[in-house]
Amino acid sequence: MKNIKYLLIVAAGFVIASCDSDRFLNPLPDSAITVEGFFQSDQDVLAGIVGIYDAFQGVNENTVTNIGNVNRGLQFEHLLTEHRSDNTRNATLEGSKSDFHRYTVEANNVESEDYYASMYQAIFRANNVLDFIDVADPTNQARYAAEAKFLRAYAYFKLVRMFGDVPLVTSVTQADDTEALFTRISTEQIYIQIIADLQEAINNLDNSYKSRASKAAAQGILAKVYLTQSSPNYSAAQQLCEDIIASQDYTLVNDFNDVFYSELNDEIIFAIQYETGNAQESQSFSSEYTSAFRQGREDGQNIVNANLFMDFAMYGGNRTATSITNLGFLGQDENEVAKFLPEGSDITTSPPSYGASTRDAGNDYIALRYADVLLMHVESLIGDGTQTSDSGALNSFQQVRNRAGLTDLVSNVTKEDLLTERRVELAFENQRWFDLLRFGVAENVLSAHAVDRGYVFTSRALLLPIPSSEINLSGGILTQNPGY
Repeated sequence: MKNIKYLLIVAAGFVIASCDSDRFLNPLPDSAITVEGFFQSDQDVLAGIVGIYDAFQGVNENTVTNIGNVNRGLQFEHLLTEHRSDNTRNATLEGSKSDFHRYTVEANNVESEDYYASMYQAIFRANNVLDFIDVADPTNQARYAAEAKFLRAYAYFKLVRMFGDVPLVTSVTQADDTEALFTRISTEQIYIQIIADLQEAINNLDNSYKSRASKAAAQGILAKVYLTQSSPNYSAAQQLCEDIIASQDYTLVNDFNDVFYSELNDEIIFAIQYETGNAQESQSFSSEYTSAFRQGREDGQNIVNANLFMDFAMYGGNRTATSITNLGFLGQDENEVAKFLPEGSDITTSPPSYGASTRDAGNDYIALRYADVLLMHVESLIGDGTQTSDSGALNSFQQVRNRAGLTDLVSNVTKEDLLTERRVELAFENQRWFDLLRFGVAENVLSAHAVDRGYVFTSRALLLPIPSSEINLSGGILTQNPGY
C-alpha cells in the first residue's frame, strides 16, 4: 500500500515462497524450509503481513492478462456482488463475466474461481505469518498476530457469505493433507473462528491506520458478522457500532465526492489501497465500468439498472452525481458507475476525459466507512422488529441523510427505509448483495428483478458454486453446493 511501499520488494519474495498457482489451497509449494528461510527478523514478519494485503489487492488485469497466472484479489468482487444483485449488470452477454448478472454461473466460471483462490491466498499468507510470529520483536508479536487474524477473518467472512460451508484452515498445512485442505466446515463453526479472530484484533490493535487493520475496522466487521449470522446478536452489534461512534476517530466528510477522491479521509475506516500509474500496485476495475466511451479492455461492467436509477432519483439527494454518470444522452437503463472513475476524470467535457492512467487506476477499494457503521447502528436497533423510533437510531440515520442534502426530520425508520438508504449510500461498494441476504429479502427482490430483466433466478444462486478445479484436486473430498 502507498504508505508501506518500502516493504513490497521484501514481501514479493515472501509471496513467491508461499503460494502455489497450481493449487489454490496449497500454502507451501515445496517445503516449510522455503518459508523458514524467509522469516528471519521482525522486518520479515512485517513484510509477510504486507503480503496478505497484496493478496487482497490482486493483480491488475492489464498488467498480467492471463488469469491462470495470478489472482485478481478484490478486483473482480463487483461481478460477484453488484452484478448478482439488482444494482448493476454487464453491458454485453459475452464471456464468463456476463454470467453473474444473468444467474448462470457454473462451477468452472473463472472469475468466481479466482475470487475463491484469492481469499484462500490471503488466508494462507496469514497462517504463514502466524506460524512464525515468534520471530518478530516481542513488543510487536501481539499486534502482528492480531493484524494477521483480522485479515484471515475478513477473507473467511467473504467466503462464507459467497460459498457457504468452506474448508477452515487456521495453521500451515502441507499439500498432501487433503482432509484439512478440502473438508467443508459448517458456516456456524467458521463464524466462531471469525469472531475469535476479530475479538483478538479488537483487543490488540488501535486506530493508527486506515490502509491496514485497526481496532475500529475489527469492530465494524464484527458488528456486520453479528448482524449476518443466522441468529443475529443485535445487542453486541449495537455496542460495537456505538464504541466506534464514541471514539470520535471518524466522521462523515461534508462533501460526498470527497469520500472517494480524497483518499483515507476522515470517513474511511478500512481501505485496500492502489497506486495510480504503477502497473504492479494499480487496479483495472475503474476503467472497466465505462461503456459509452470505453476505457477498459471490455465493454461496460456495472451498467446501472433502471430501478436503481429511479431510487437515486427519489432518495439519492446530492449523492447521485458522484455515483452515476450523467453524459446527457444515456437513458435511465444505460448509465454507468461514476463513483470510482479513474483519478483526473472529467465527464462534463465533450467527449469526456478519463485521466492519464485509466487502466492502471489508483482508486482505493473501500472496505468499511463510517456511514456504513451509522446505518448498521440503525439496523441493530431495529433488531428483530420492522421499524424503530429510538433516538440513537434516528440520529445515526439522520446524519447520513443530512449529508446527502435530505434534511427533513425523520421520526421513524423501517427496515425497508434502511435497506433503500443503504442502497443509495453504498451503491457500487459491493454491499447490496450482502444486504439483501442479511435482511432476508434476497429471494423475493431478486426473483422480481430477474422477471423484470428476463433472467431466471432460482435459490441455487444464493450461493456460488465451489470451483470444479478444487473439487477435482480434492479427489472427491470437497463437495458441491446444491443445484450445481
